[in-house]
Parts: sequence; structure tokens; C-alpha cells
Amino acid sequence: MKKYINRDLSWIEFNRRVLEEAEDPTTPLLERFQFLSIVSSNLDEFMAVRVAGLKDQLKAGYNKPDFTGYTAQGLIHRLMIRTGSLVRRQYQTYRELLSLLAQEGVTQVPMSELNEDQTQAMKEYFQQIVFPVLTPMAVDVSRPFPLVHSKELYLAVVLRREDLEKDREDKSFCAIVQVPSILPRTIPVPGRRNSRKSSFVLLEDLIKVQIGQLFSGYSTVAAHAFRVTRNSDLAVNEDAEDLLLEIEKELRSRRRGFPVRLEIEKGMHPHARELLTDELDLDHDVFVIDGPLDLGFLSKFAGSLSGFDHLRYPPIERVYPAEFKGTDDILSVLRERDVLVYHPYESFEAVEDFIGQAAEDPDVLAIKMTLYRVSAKSVLVQALAKAAESGKQVTVLVEIKARFDEERNIAWARQLEKAGCHVVYGLPGLKIHAKITLVVCREARTLRRYVHVGTGNYNENTARLYTDAGLFTCRPEIGADASALFNEMTGYSTPHDWRAFAVAPAGLKPKLFELIDREIEHARAGKPARIIAKLNSLSHQAVIDKLYEASQAGVSIDLIVRGVCCLRPGVPGLSDNIRVVSIVDRFLEHSRMLYVSGGGKEEAFISSADWMTRNLSRRVELMCPVYDPKLRQVVRNLLHLSLHDNVKARKLRAKGGYERISSSEPPLRSQFKAADLDSWKMGVVMEEGR
Repeated sequence: MKKYINRDLSWIEFNRRVLEEAEDPTTPLLERFQFLSIVSSNLDEFMAVRVAGLKDQLKAGYNKPDFTGYTAQGLIHRLMIRTGSLVRRQYQTYRELLSLLAQEGVTQVPMSELNEDQTQAMKEYFQQIVFPVLTPMAVDVSRPFPLVHSKELYLAVVLRREDLEKDREDKSFCAIVQVPSILPRTIPVPGRRNSRKSSFVLLEDLIKVQIGQLFSGYSTVAAHAFRVTRNSDLAVNEDAEDLLLEIEKELRSRRRGFPVRLEIEKGMHPHARELLTDELDLDHDVFVIDGPLDLGFLSKFAGSLSGFDHLRYPPIERVYPAEFKGTDDILSVLRERDVLVYHPYESFEAVEDFIGQAAEDPDVLAIKMTLYRVSAKSVLVQALAKAAESGKQVTVLVEIKARFDEERNIAWARQLEKAGCHVVYGLPGLKIHAKITLVVCREARTLRRYVHVGTGNYNENTARLYTDAGLFTCRPEIGADASALFNEMTGYSTPHDWRAFAVAPAGLKPKLFELIDREIEHARAGKPARIIAKLNSLSHQAVIDKLYEASQAGVSIDLIVRGVCCLRPGVPGLSDNIRVVSIVDRFLEHSRMLYVSGGGKEEAFISSADWMTRNLSRRVELMCPVYDPKLRQVVRNLLHLSLHDNVKARKLRAKGGYERISSSEPPLRSQFKAADLDSWKMGVVMEEGR
């Protein structure tokens, strides 16, 4: 048995767990469609980044094994086999869900099954809405194969001249038509009056039926959908004079990245398939899809259906943090105590109010903040701009290298600059992934620093969908470290002698090792030795080896790892004392938290960092201690709540693969239980329970 699990094979297992949520009959029907959509978008990014990176290695002639023992060539082969199996399950599930949705009165219908009135309505929609934005692109000697954009839907159309004999197959012509992504993928079909039943057709099916209008003088032999995924990882020259312009240049080149996957509709005409595989040089990496390509549209579709709330999760009541209720002066609360909030159960409005009130407070002199991913209509960005316009010193570190959010972040950066903010566009060779805000306030004859540190992005939309923790404090040691961190990121300061923080790339991994080594010493001395960590991913070899060492010393270790995990738990003599569980449920588990027993003197931390090479070596990441004993108990309770989950938690086996946790205890679903704030925020410490 290999010592480590491969990162990319582990990722396939994660996406399989997401698919299981779509397959689970206890998941509300429209939520099952949502999970199918997530599987599709996850696969897109995996192909565009991870598989593309492996192909880059092969092109460069690099085929040495990674630390898990896999070469790029051998890994690609395994990934394609497992991805193909996953996609087949995905579409089998899609067909089952359509059948269940039809029982609820909503059906997807082929164009051929519409009645005369419905067909006429669809023709009018095509003429008025669709036809004007379609562009046929012929492929022949004088018109070369067009640029096919990554992850966009197209039709490959095979044509024949009407003035030629019908059996002259060698005289076929081919054209490409993009299915406009600006239009809704699903089109409602007019139904009978007073009927609760409704139907829809797919946009590409409507275009196929009406495609002949684009090619007068030709008859349509076949029209089938296809989709290309290209390498979308940016190769940024970080020594460029203007990093912003360099990123914009690379974004344009992303459209022309080399193809890594071709998806084609089942039954595609051989002439069209041959043209695509030849032009894209993708003979092997072709996925034949028995259904509509790109199920990512299901998210909007499921969200758009009205009158079906019984097919969704019941809404949760997002509670405004009790510590801030009844006050319009959050800073005054923080002078009395630290506050830890947990989203989405506690409202993100507390973060917005913290920054919004600071922007309007005449005694606030400066606001400094990191932005990695923000929403399209960010309240926080507007507050920062307002603060700058009122004369406050506002500094914003906008990470314009945040993958797939580069264009949005560039737009925000320019808007903030226009408002008078000092904007820093990341750092050469590093991504700024730390989540921190610093507010400097004049009070009496001194200055006080208020800090918010989070595990997730400053994004009000994802704060409703992700589980994340945030700490508000004005402790002097944390405030001093916050100032030093911003000075390091914006100036030329040398690494700081941190009082509270552990900061990557230089200091976070050594701090983790220090904490683990301390637990090893406690175990050998017969003292309590316990580590609980909650992460998105664990793939750093040295950290895994240190955890193996701790396990062999007798430290009890529980890891709650949502996604990739390269550590192999439960191996005799190696990782006997390590358990790994993954929770995939309604909300994306995104918080990073750490608890260590400290030999009886408990310590707790929240962090922006996963335990991956990129996070600990190539990013500015932050781990912050939770000093307040009551809040340390809150962190411990949240971790124990996840460890008690016996409904949506899955246990990683020593041989790889995950199995649902079986338990004789009453069902406990951690995400649903967390909605009861008393269960973790003000209750007693939960029992360990393994």
C-alpha cells in the first residue's frame, strides 16, 4: 500500500461525493439538480487547470513521479478513466431527476413533440430573440477553423448543397454555430390555460430545428453540440513592469489555451467529429455525452422554478450576532470583548456593518483590507470607496491573480483607485489569500486598532452558501501584527517577529510543526495530546509526514477534510491514531480551524490556509489564535459537531475511497444542528466521541 493518496485521484473521489448528494433520494429534488450542476462546474475547472497542468508536464518532457508515486502520463490515463465513469453516472442521474421532475409537472420536451401552437411560439421566439445573435462560421479552404472559446457551447453543422445529388456524401460541408451563452439555456413552452404543468425546451434543440435558416441553398445533414475545454491556468510574468497589464494580456491568451478536453453529443456525424478531433488535436480526450452538454445550467434552471419550495431545502434564519444586536457602534462592543461569528448561520451583515460604520466614523483614520474574491455588487467595496472619498486613508490589497476572478478584481481595483484608495495588486510570486481588515481609530489621546480575521472571502454571496468563521478583536498583540502584515504586503518591510499571527510563506508551516511537535512531547510525557483540524484540502507532504510522526507518538488526531486528502489514515504502524472525515452537504464546508490540547492548556486557531504546498509556500496566508477561553470553546464545539455527524460525514478508508459513517447513535447532521446556535455557541463543551 502506498504511503500517500494522489491529489488528483483524491479530487475525483471528492467530486464523486458531490455526485452522491445528487443521487441521494433524501436530498430535495431541486437541490439534487444543484449538486449535478456543481459536479459539472467542478469538472470544468479540474480539466482546465489540473489536467492541463499534467499535459504541460508531458509537453515539457517531464515525466518523473510525484511524491505519491505517479507520473503525469500514468496519472492522466487513470484520471480519464475515472472521469469517464463519473460522467456516465452524472448523466444517468440527470435522466432520473428529469423523470422525477416530470412527476411534479415540469418536463423537458423534444421539439418534435410540441403541438402546432407551441411550435409556432417557438418559431417566433427563435426569429425575434435567437436568430439575430447567431453567427454561422463556415469551415473551408478560404475560411479556416474558427477560434472555439473554452467551455462555450457550439453546434457542428454538416450541410449539403441542394443542387447536388443527395448520395454525394463526399460533398458535405461543415459549419460552426455558437449557442449564445447570453440567452437562457431553457425556454418555457406555452402550455394550456389553468394548467399547473409546464414544459421547457433547450436552446440548442430549438436552434438545431431552425438551423436551416442560417444556410440558404443548403440542406442540413446533421447538427450536434460540442464543447471544448482549454488550458486556463495563467502563466504570468510577475517581473513585468505593470502586473495589471500583464494579467489582462494573459486573460486574452486564456481564450487560446491548448485544448485538453472535447465533449461531443452522442451520435455526432462522423464528418463533424473528424473535423473537430483533427483541428483540436484531441483524438483520445473525447467524451461522448448522452444528454445535454454542460449541466452547469441546472443551477439557474432549478433556482428559477417558482412554486416549488417543497422541493428545496427550507430557508435558514441567518441570525445577526447577538453580541452586536442593539448597537450601531460595533467598535464599542469590541473594546469589551472579542466576538467570533460563524456563517451562514450568523449574518455576514456584521462584517458589512463593521466596515460600513468605520467608513462613516469621524474618529477612524485608516482602513486596510485584503480582497481575494468579492461579489459583483459588493457592499464592502462601496463602503471602502466612501471612506476614501471622505478623506480616510484606505489601503486595499486586491489579488488580481485570483483564478477565474481576475477580470472582476481588475474592475474593482480600478473603481477603488478612482475613489482615492491606495490599491496594491498582489505581490510578485505570491498570491495574497489572507482575509483580514484593519481599522485604525483615534480614541482620546491614543490610537486603537480593530481587526477582523476570517477563514473565507469578503463576499456576501458566498457567505450565504459557505461555512466560514470570522474573529473580531481589538487585542493589542493582534492589532500590532495586523499593522506589520499590511506594511509587509505594501512596502519593503522584512519578515516580522510575530506576536500572535503565523504568516505564510515563511512562518505558518514552522508554527504548525511547532504545535504538532508540542503535542508529540505531551503524548510521550503521558499528558493529553489531541489535534483536531478542519480544512478544505491536505496535500503538503512534509505536513503529512509530521502528522504521521505524531500518530506514531500516540497523539490522537481527527481531520475534517472536505476535499483533497493525500494522507492515508488508519494504516498500522503509520497512521493508526488518525481519522479523516469529509462532510458534503447543503453548504460548502470552507472554514479552516485548528484545535490542540496543549497538554491540558487548550489552543485554538482560525486560518485562511489549507495545508497544501501552494498555501504554505506560495501564498500570503494567515493563522490567528483565538485567545478568549469562551471562544476557544466555541471553536472546539464546532469541530466536535462535525466529528459527531453521522448523516453527511464520510470516513476515508486506509485503502482509499470513502464510506458513510454508520452509527447506533441518533442521527446528527452537523450543518442542520449548527442552525441551533445554542448547540455550539453557548452550550457546554461537547464530548469527544470517536
